[in-house]
Amino acid sequence: QEQLVESGGGLVQPGGSLKLSCTASDSGFSTYDMAWYRQAPGKQREFVARINSSGFLSYESFAKGRFTVSRDNAKKTVYLQMDSLKPEDTAVYYCNAIDISAWGQGTQVTVSL
Repeated sequence: QEQLVESGGGLVQPGGSLKLSCTASDSGFSTYDMAWYRQAPGKQREFVARINSSGFLSYESFAKGRFTVSRDNAKKTVYLQMDSLKPEDTAVYYCNAIDISAWGQGTQVTVSL
């Protein structure tokens, strides 16, 4: 069964940057469409960004212009570069292998002074 492991979360000041990583265990990674979601305290999990196996990209409106999703198939890793972070970006961030409905355990991102 596919395992996804996120890393790169932490505490950052408003306006700062973080780069999240999600590494897969499955050799089929390169064929999967991958996505990032986030869940803030007391809120539902929401879509952040997506990168298909073809390279097609999609972003939620709040992520456009600030977040960049990318992938390295050789490393079986998908990334989320987050710039100009705001306090409202505070959440647990999850990666998702869409085709096989696999989720990582999440990584905490806290944006605060």
